[in-house]
Amino acid sequence: MNCLVVTGTNTDIGKTIVTAAIAALAADDGLRVAVVKPAQTGVAEAEAGDVDVVRRLSGVTDVHELVRYPEPLAPATAARRAGVVPLSVAEMADRIRELADRDLVIVEGAGGLLVQLDDKGGTLADLARLLDSPVLVVAAPGLGTLNAIALTCEAIRRRDLVCQGVVFGSWPEHADLAMNENVNDVADYAHAPLLGALPEGAGRLDPCAFRDVARASLRIPS
Repeated sequence: MNCLVVTGTNTDIGKTIVTAAIAALAADDGLRVAVVKPAQTGVAEAEAGDVDVVRRLSGVTDVHELVRYPEPLAPATAARRAGVVPLSVAEMADRIRELADRDLVIVEGAGGLLVQLDDKGGTLADLARLLDSPVLVVAAPGLGTLNAIALTCEAIRRRDLVCQGVVFGSWPEHADLAMNENVNDVADYAHAPLLGALPEGAGRLDPCAFRDVARASLRIPS
């Protein structure tokens, strides 16, 4: 199965928008694309979640949310507080493998690489290993991000995973000195390529404009 796991150096840094952009570009190139959110937290049952954002922006309708918890916590903690037994990482992997006939399955994590998804300590990194998937890292621009990128990419490789590269999820119109220097230095810190930067506010565009911006902003290996 051709799979890509999307993680981040933190929360709320544009993972969903990057996921939507990759899905849109792959679908436009004629691939059959599925998107999976293994765990959605901090969203009530009746509210729109990350997969709804992906569907709206990318036009991809083959989207799947495996579990949802209303409190904005790590999935394992949110499940415990909700009084439910979470899906194990192994069960999540089995569910995702059911999509193996797609050309590309994009798995968007909740939070960072080592956030616990289940009550046995299983993380997104463990899920990526079970899926034999490379990992793409979404980062925020600005002071301190190079250290966060380096630590995340090191953790990926320490688990015998491939770091596909780094994308800045929300690049401001007027970048400061630290942000501009990050562009020059991020590949050295990550030991992986910088694959682009989506502009701030891309998620508010209409789907047609979003596709144009994604194609102009990202360089995602096939």
